[in-house]
Amino acid sequence: MLLAITREISPTLADCQLEHLEREPIDVSRARAQHRGYRDALRELGAQVISLPAAVDCPDGVFVEDPAIVLDEIAIVTRMGNLVRRAESESLARAVAEYRGLKRIVDPGTLEGGDVMRVDRTLYVGLSRRTNREGIGQLAEIVAPYGYEVAAVPVTGCLHLKSAVCYLGDNKVLANRNWIDAAALSKFEIVDVPEERGANVLRLGDTVLIPAAFPETAQTLRAAGFKTREIDTSELLKAEAGVTCMSLLLAGPDSPPE
Repeated sequence: MLLAITREISPTLADCQLEHLEREPIDVSRARAQHRGYRDALRELGAQVISLPAAVDCPDGVFVEDPAIVLDEIAIVTRMGNLVRRAESESLARAVAEYRGLKRIVDPGTLEGGDVMRVDRTLYVGLSRRTNREGIGQLAEIVAPYGYEVAAVPVTGCLHLKSAVCYLGDNKVLANRNWIDAAALSKFEIVDVPEERGANVLRLGDTVLIPAAFPETAQTLRAAGFKTREIDTSELLKAEAGVTCMSLLLAGPDSPPE
């Protein structure tokens, strides 16, 4: 069983950290309804959803992908590059510890889970404003005994690597080449995203979950042979949310390793 750890939306969501967007008013009630729709979609696509209570003092707490990376064998508690967000880590670490042993990124390393794209036994890690070379080096040392390799990918135009590129399966990635060093993805067939912010998608089973705000991207994916499931995330997008960042996916105890 695939598990999806999520966290309820904080009433302070409107105070979230922003890097690339101008701040707009966020309707928190509507955002909560959209997050329920997101969790429903995860269930429909085969995941067992674990919903943690809101971290009231953490506006960005709903973005559970960033404080931890979960592999088949272990989980890595990250040291987030955004100082304000580090308060999110321990409560999420306690939830993850029920399923995996924990390792940690330590000072002076920084690493955020949104910068990590796993493809089989390779972790592509964005070198970004939130993730530094020391953090990438520590990650490589932690995962090497388990047979993983780490490849750094310079990120220039967006918050995290997975804001610019996500793995679709079948040796394909959906990417905005303008935001990353695309040379690092030379082994993949690149599906170019037609909408600047549309590259963050989540494949579950045979379906690609995508925000309804990016209809041209959904059409491009269908033309490339993928089934899509669109969901409304309009309020969450104002907080620079993506469909990957609002859940932490891990294989449950009855699931075979990838």
